[in-house]
Amino acid sequence: MQKKWWHGKVAYQIYPKSFMDGNGDGIGDLKGIISKLDYLKELGVDIIWLSPVYQSPFVDQGYDISDYYKIAEEFGTMEEFDLLLCEAGKRDLQIVMDLVINHCSDQHEWFQKALKEPEGEYADYFYFRRGKNGNPPSNYRSYFGGSAWEQVPGTDKYYLHMFAKEQPDLNWENPVVRQKLFEMINWWLDKGIAGFRIDAIINIKKHLDFPDFEADGPDGLCACTKMVESVDGVGEFLEELKENTFSRYDAFTVGEVFNMKEEALEEFVGEDGYFSSMFDFASHVLSEGKNGWYDAKDIEFKEWKQAVIDSQMNCQGKAYLSNIIENHDEPRGASRYLPDYARNPAGIKMLGTVNVLLRGIPFIYQGQEIGMTNCRMRDISEYDDLDTHNQYERALSAGLTKEEALEVCYKYSRDNARTPMQWNDEANAGFTKGIPWMRVNDNYKEVNVEAQRRDADSVLSYYKKLIALRKSEEWKEVFVYGEFCPLFEESEKVFAFSRILGEKKVMVLANFGRDAEIVALPSEIDKVLLGNRECIGDIKDTVSLEACEVLVFSLK
Repeated sequence: MQKKWWHGKVAYQIYPKSFMDGNGDGIGDLKGIISKLDYLKELGVDIIWLSPVYQSPFVDQGYDISDYYKIAEEFGTMEEFDLLLCEAGKRDLQIVMDLVINHCSDQHEWFQKALKEPEGEYADYFYFRRGKNGNPPSNYRSYFGGSAWEQVPGTDKYYLHMFAKEQPDLNWENPVVRQKLFEMINWWLDKGIAGFRIDAIINIKKHLDFPDFEADGPDGLCACTKMVESVDGVGEFLEELKENTFSRYDAFTVGEVFNMKEEALEEFVGEDGYFSSMFDFASHVLSEGKNGWYDAKDIEFKEWKQAVIDSQMNCQGKAYLSNIIENHDEPRGASRYLPDYARNPAGIKMLGTVNVLLRGIPFIYQGQEIGMTNCRMRDISEYDDLDTHNQYERALSAGLTKEEALEVCYKYSRDNARTPMQWNDEANAGFTKGIPWMRVNDNYKEVNVEAQRRDADSVLSYYKKLIALRKSEEWKEVFVYGEFCPLFEESEKVFAFSRILGEKKVMVLANFGRDAEIVALPSEIDKVLLGNRECIGDIKDTVSLEACEVLVFSLK
């Protein structure tokens, strides 16, 4: 594999609205982020991915952009963004922006002009189509529920929105649109950012006939992904995007890619792929319900373990994925991937160890490093996320009680990851001196940065050791470029693998079971590199792992 500057990095995602409030208005901002750069440097990360900070009406929390060249007032000013870049650079931290170019906001200048002249130039910046017999052009259901078509007021035309109706899809078939997007991307790269996380990118290629598909729900609609999966040619757009922007700057790019054809892996993220990397969502899809959150199933350890192994093996020698436990669109990993008895500091350390030492780039989401968990809301009104409200209504329509529907949201809502960062045990967890835009998780008194900084055995202290091990001079080449080899695959309790590079071999052993497990070692231990138990004891031909224990060691 050709070595790249980003291969050995550890990334950290910031959800700006919930990270740190610097001016006391209850909303996280750029000032707040700047104030915590030393904390991030101390943690050991290298790349900071910012969820959108562009101007937006915040219908979908900033993923509906009304001006790509402006910072949202809620987050600060462009001068403050430039200061963030400067201060991050002083600490050898790289800033990665969120790139949302499948759609924009209905408040964007382009769309406002399109509404004024539905037959004019700007209408072709979007997908305006005539309806059929007084109905939408086709039977697609948007990602957030309901028709993916919204009628243009005063006309028989509709516009396509695969997400919320306030997020019209941009027409990538229009070369003028593509060129304007490329100019915007290069403007940000010229500022000195290191690259982009690229949102929902595979959706940019549409079937221009917009045919109907067989309904897959009682609403008579079908998932809009059926249309995306039915068409080829997205690679041509992505190659043009790369050549006109990213490759000119040696930018790091990580794609949010769903519905990719299996054989296209190397085209997307191979040696000369469209992107540097893409997120591994193999675990995420395990809890997808057929009809929504209400019929989603709990993730079983063996199924999760196999999904991770299959993904690692499938990419080996082909691509370099980005590994996540959670992000802004997911519930908290500690509440999702760990069984009830493992939802404790030991289990959280174990889960983090497995994830960070896999082959690929580890992405840590804010609060993951202190073991933040899902937040139990008292009522649906306490949720902000529009998809959560949609899923709640779908659950009620399916016959669940309000209490049962609320429990579904507790398990799967994106807002679980969007509650304010827990900095200390003071009012509002130290996030703001004002009224927080979203309620703070009730467990902030026990789970917070300040308390864990003082505790050498805390989740935070452990994450620092874990990241330091991955980046250490002695072992970084093994963890970055070493082969991934699964071990004890038949075990229903133990997740084990080795990372091998030349003569160097590191083994990771993790017991996800409720009881202790005795594991026979393939060869003699050289030295223990990391563990989440204070007293490890003698290890010879076998090792006894307590419940939730993880051990990392080198082999002779």
